[in-house]
Amino acid sequence: MIVKTKNYRLEKNIYIRTAFINILKQQWWAGLIVVAICLGYVFVPSWWWFFAAFLGAGLFLLFWWIQFYGVTQLEQGKMLFERFSYEISSQQILMKINAREGMPMKWDQIKRARVGKDYFVLFINKAQLIYLPFKIFNSDNERKFMTSILKTKGLVK
Repeated sequence: MIVKTKNYRLEKNIYIRTAFINILKQQWWAGLIVVAICLGYVFVPSWWWFFAAFLGAGLFLLFWWIQFYGVTQLEQGKMLFERFSYEISSQQILMKINAREGMPMKWDQIKRARVGKDYFVLFINKAQLIYLPFKIFNSDNERKFMTSILKTKGLVK
């Protein structure tokens, strides 16, 4: 079975939010560093420990936000935000710009996936993702087929 979707363009703010949340989930351990620096207060009581910890956390968050915002502005990232239609099968995902131009992507290039309340997100790497809202699918059966492919490939549980 091949699922053919409607045309869809990923909005830049959705990309930034999704990629930012993804990186925070991947690098949750950075919060432990903030806690460890704050524990310096036990040895040398000073509010500077808290200031340094939260400044570092803020700079960490700012760094990643700038990275993802920068992708939306660069020429190399422009392809992420073009209007595509997708043809999804159990072998590959074909991203089509028009009837003649497209790019196949094998399932082994997808690192992991997430199924949200009204979307699928396929993560290729930290900065590249495919966001598929449910509204681009033509029927519930196509969404169920997509979910079964993701489960079969071991991308979701």
